[in-house]
Amino acid sequence: MIELIKCHGSGNDFLLIDEMDRDYGFTEENRAELAKSLCSRETELGADGILFILTSEQGAARMRVFNSDGSEASMCGNGLRCAARYICEKLGVEEAIVETMKANLQVKKEEDLFSGVPTYNVEISPVSFRIADLPLIMDQEELIQEKIPGLSDELTFTALAVPNPHIVAIVTKDQVESDLQKELSEKVNGPNELFPDGVNVSFIRLLEKGEIYVRTFERGVGFTNACGTAMSSSSLVTCLIGENQVGDSISVYNNGGMVQCVVHKVNEHYSIDLIGNATYMYKATVDAATLKVVEKQEFNEQAAYEKLREHAQTVLGTN
Repeated sequence: MIELIKCHGSGNDFLLIDEMDRDYGFTEENRAELAKSLCSRETELGADGILFILTSEQGAARMRVFNSDGSEASMCGNGLRCAARYICEKLGVEEAIVETMKANLQVKKEEDLFSGVPTYNVEISPVSFRIADLPLIMDQEELIQEKIPGLSDELTFTALAVPNPHIVAIVTKDQVESDLQKELSEKVNGPNELFPDGVNVSFIRLLEKGEIYVRTFERGVGFTNACGTAMSSSSLVTCLIGENQVGDSISVYNNGGMVQCVVHKVNEHYSIDLIGNATYMYKATVDAATLKVVEKQEFNEQAAYEKLREHAQTVLGTN
C-alpha cells in the first residue's frame, strides 16, 4: 500500500509520497512508471507530477520531482512549497533546508497569502543566463531580450536556467489568447535543433506596476495552471527590463491563482523568493499492485483557496 497526499501550489497539483520513514523499495523505473500511471488524468488521482520526499544528509529532507510523462525535473517551485509544508509540519519547524537535484534551498512558513490559505516561501536558485545551461544551441553566451532565429519573427525572448530551462517573452493580450504559445512550445519540445532537452515556455502580460500575468507551457507536462520556476523567472525578467524592481514584491497571476515573487541580487547573483499556497486536497492509500485507491480522506482547505483564485480571476478580468 502506498500512502500519499494530493496537494497543489497555484493549481499545479501533485501526489506527495513520504519515503523518509518507509522504504517502498522504488527503483528509478518504478518512479517513472508510477508518475505516468498515477498522474494520468484518466485515473481517479490525476496530477502534474509526483513529489518523493526522502531523507537527506545535506538538509532536513530531499525532494525529487517526476513529471506526469515519467521524466525527472531538476526543480519545481510549486511542488517545493508543498514539500516545504509537509517537511516543516512533519519535523515541527517553521523553516528548513530542502535538498533538490541542483541545490539545497531555504524554505519557510509565511503569513497566509489569503485568509485560511497555508503559505510558504521557497528559494528559487541558482539562476544562470548561460544558454549552455539550458541548453540552447546558438553561437553566443547569453540571450536576453533577443529573437531566436527560426523560432519566432515577432517575439523577443530571455533564456535562463533556474535551474530548470526557461524561455520567457513579454506579449500582448491578443498574443496570450492566440495559438502562438502552443505552436512555439510544441516546436521546441519536439525534435528540434535549438533545445535538445526541451524547454519551458512562458508568456508574460504586464498588468499594473508590480503585477504580471504568466502562462506557461511546461516541459514534460504541457500547459499547467501555474509553474513556480516560470513565475520566478518571469518576475526576474521584468526586473531586468525595468518594469519591476529588485527587492520589491511582485504579484504574479496565473490560471490557477496567484503568488508573490521577490527578486534578490547579491553581487552578480540572483535568487527569487516564491511565496504562495501549499494546499492539501486529500490523503489516499493506493494499492501498489492495482494502482487503485482503497481509502481516501478529504481535507477542507480547497474552499479557502477558491476565494484566492476568484480574487485572481477578478484582477485578470479587469486588466
